[in-house]
Amino acid sequence: MLAAGVPPESSRLLATRARDIVSLPRRQALSRDWEHLLRVARGGKPSQAARRVRSAPIAAAGPAIGELAERLGTPLPVGARGVAMAIVLLTDATGPVYNRHSREPLTTALEAAIEQLDPAQPVFS
Repeated sequence: MLAAGVPPESSRLLATRARDIVSLPRRQALSRDWEHLLRVARGGKPSQAARRVRSAPIAAAGPAIGELAERLGTPLPVGARGVAMAIVLLTDATGPVYNRHSREPLTTALEAAIEQLDPAQPVFS
């Protein structure tokens, strides 16, 4: 819901979730997950996980993934929506990381998440 733009203040549960996902340790772990995905896509050790991801589009989106990981790992406050978008992208099997039939190109989805991670955005939006 946060990734879709539902304001955290609309419910206690969303507000609690927003506070959790914008915490620096949580964002740094997510940043490392994105960096790992990029390494796997670029030809890290072959594994079952490597066969599940769309390596070519992920490798091609390397600069955007690097920027996403950097913004996630920064100690500056970032918007909960951007963090939620990064989580959904990384975990949604129907999304552009895993599904070649996804309606949204990976670079477009990454750019949207990066925009929402701009420190100038409100922290809980």
